[in-house]
Order: sequence, then C-alpha cells, then structure tokens
Amino acid sequence: MSVPVFQHLRSDFFVTAPVEKYRHPALFYGPSIAVPWIMWSAAGYLSRLPGDTHALAVSVLGFLGLIAPMVVAAALTFRDPDLRSDVLARLFLVRGVRPRYLLAACLLMLASILAAQFISLAFGYSPAQFALARHFSFSSGVVPVWFVLLAAPAIEELAWHSYGTDCLRRRFSLFTTSLLFAGFWGAWHMPLALIKGYYQSNLVESGWIYSGNFLLSIFPFVLLMNWLYYRARRSILVAIIFHVTGGYFNEIFATAPMSKVIQTGLLCIFCFVLIARERGFFFSTADRHRAEVGLTGSRTGA
Repeated sequence: MSVPVFQHLRSDFFVTAPVEKYRHPALFYGPSIAVPWIMWSAAGYLSRLPGDTHALAVSVLGFLGLIAPMVVAAALTFRDPDLRSDVLARLFLVRGVRPRYLLAACLLMLASILAAQFISLAFGYSPAQFALARHFSFSSGVVPVWFVLLAAPAIEELAWHSYGTDCLRRRFSLFTTSLLFAGFWGAWHMPLALIKGYYQSNLVESGWIYSGNFLLSIFPFVLLMNWLYYRARRSILVAIIFHVTGGYFNEIFATAPMSKVIQTGLLCIFCFVLIARERGFFFSTADRHRAEVGLTGSRTGA
C-alpha cells in the first residue's frame, strides 16, 4: 500500500527530498521570465489602444503571465515522486513551525508600514494616512483588485517557494540566493509597468523615486521572506502569508507614497540587524544550512 503524501508532515520528512534534487535553475528561471514578459508586453500594447474593447484580453494575458512560473515549477516537480511529495507536504506546513515565525509572517509588514507612517508625521505628512483607504491605488482590468491582492501572491509563491528558491539555495548561501532572486523578481515585474492602470504603471507615472523604491524594496522583502521560509522549515504557506500581507497592508491604508520609501528604509535596517545577528544562517555553506533547517534530520535552529 502506498504511503499518503501528507504522512510526510512528520518532523523528519525533509530527508525524503533534499535541496539537491532541485537542480534545474535554468529550466525554471528561463521560461518563468520569458513567458510573462511576452504576455505582459502584449497586454501593455493592448491596454494603450483607444477604447476599452481589449480589457478582457489584457486581463487574460496578465493572468497567463502570472501563472507561467507556477506551471513551470509544477512541470519540474511533479515528474519526480520525491519532489512532488516534498512540495505537497510543505504547502500547508505549520506543524513544528515556531509561533514567532508565524506571527512575524502575519504582522511584520503591518508593523513596518505603521512605523513608516508614524515617522512620516515628523516630516509634515498627514495623520490621515492611518485611515482606511477609500479605494485601491491601482486597477486590474476585469479582475477585482482584492482578488489580485490575495490570489496573485499565492500563485507566485507556488512557484518561487515550491522550486525557485531551493534550486538557487542548492548552490549559494541564503544571502546570495536572496539577492539573485530579488534581482530576477524585479526584472520579472518590469513589463507590468507597460499595462495601463496596473500598480507598476502607476508608480512609473508617479516618478522615478517611487518606481525606484519599488525595485529597491524587493531586496529586503525577499531577504525577510526567505529568512522566514527557512526558519519555518520551508513552509510554503508561511511564504504565502508574508507575501499576501506585504501587498494587503500597503493598500489598506491611505498611505502617502513617501511613507513607502521610509518603509523600505526601515526594512533595510531590520535586515541589516537580522543578518548581523544570524550571520551564519545567511552566509553558511549549503551543507551546513541544510542541517540548520532540518534537511538532514537535524533539529537545530533559532
């Protein structure tokens, strides 16, 4: 009789699919950026044509670009029984995850935007930022914005943390892995700036400071997300939660654009302190890191 996939939720399930099996970064990252760029460039062109007759096509192309990395990750993992079991087991993993990492995933981005808004008051920005926003800061074609805020991060993380992050971590330190992925992720987002009304397009129209801040903010965000991901025993759910809250809490308030620049600064400072405190975790070799996060059966960790 076969063993059910979710039986691997026991404490030593990581032994069944070590990071070494995630061995095809080129096969993952190549199509994961090429297909979205093609789809989103076409969507950008259609969105700029006169009239609204292409709204459905723009949304369909946008969605196809969004799911492309997830499809690539599924193709690379589900052909291998060990990888398939590993991904499915990690998808809803909370057992054995320390509560402080779950709390951080839920509340860190909320705390950062509230702190940034509070600091902005000293520079003359309005306390009205703390009020709930009356409308979203972007549009998403025929798809509701709330769906984009909730579903898009989940779809992305089913690619980034089912396969993409581990295939880099197999070769590099956590710090280098995060920087490489942040650079890729920034480039991955760029063609969205071509689509009229989308968040990245609105940032470009707002000025280089805010569009530049978006690209810069990706780096501390990825460092923190990957720190939580590995501290939470490679839980994809934890990565999804952190990604969702990152977008949601930055939209729910009437936040001044400059407060998001301040938020990026705060996240960079937090990352600097975190890396200084956990230098070994961020810069260790792949072999040592696997022991720290339980990939060799070790129970060690923060």
